[in-house]
Amino acid sequence: MPRVKLHRFTDNASRPDIIEPGKPEYEQLGGRWRTDFFQVPNPVTLEVGCGKGEYTVGLAQRHPSRNFLGLDIKGERIWRGSTRAAEMGLTNVGFVRMRAEALAAQFGSAELDEIWITFPDPRPRDRDIKRRLTSPRFLGLYEQLLVSGGLLHLKTDNEGLFEYTLETLAARPGTTVERFTRNLYAETAVEFAEAQAIQTNFESKYRAVGVPIKYVQFRLT
Repeated sequence: MPRVKLHRFTDNASRPDIIEPGKPEYEQLGGRWRTDFFQVPNPVTLEVGCGKGEYTVGLAQRHPSRNFLGLDIKGERIWRGSTRAAEMGLTNVGFVRMRAEALAAQFGSAELDEIWITFPDPRPRDRDIKRRLTSPRFLGLYEQLLVSGGLLHLKTDNEGLFEYTLETLAARPGTTVERFTRNLYAETAVEFAEAQAIQTNFESKYRAVGVPIKYVQFRLT
């Protein structure tokens, strides 16, 4: 393992804003994120597949009266998000290193108020459908963890994943699609302003070469 990466993993082990395997709190905070981790009863927003934490940190900066968590399996990525949050002096943001499939082991029922899914792996092969973060399997998991009527967002550059998501939501009883667009940054309505306010480095690169960003906001109940 490269020395820099090893150093960052060591940093993660000592950072209180990072929850990962090996720490006493791992899989022990379910139902107690507000009280024991953030120590304030503010609403909790989770970004699934946060990468380097750009979106999680951006949301935390924009909404100081809410709590934000970024989830990713890559320790080096969340090290970057944690570092950026510390540099900005943010105390309403944290990171969890784990796979999205294990969400139920980390969070209690109705513990989350909002979920963002930003530029996930589209998993284009048919055999990988169940691994898509907007598959029925994951939607059922999100519904379990969200408060009744909790809000979800998807941003993606991938047309195939976007169309699949719209079809999956349309077939799911009780789901309400509040708004969607196949070209987010062409929209001028105020309802899209929140989704336009933060751009990841990945997102900016795609916009620079003319790839339209797709967005959908929905509720599962």
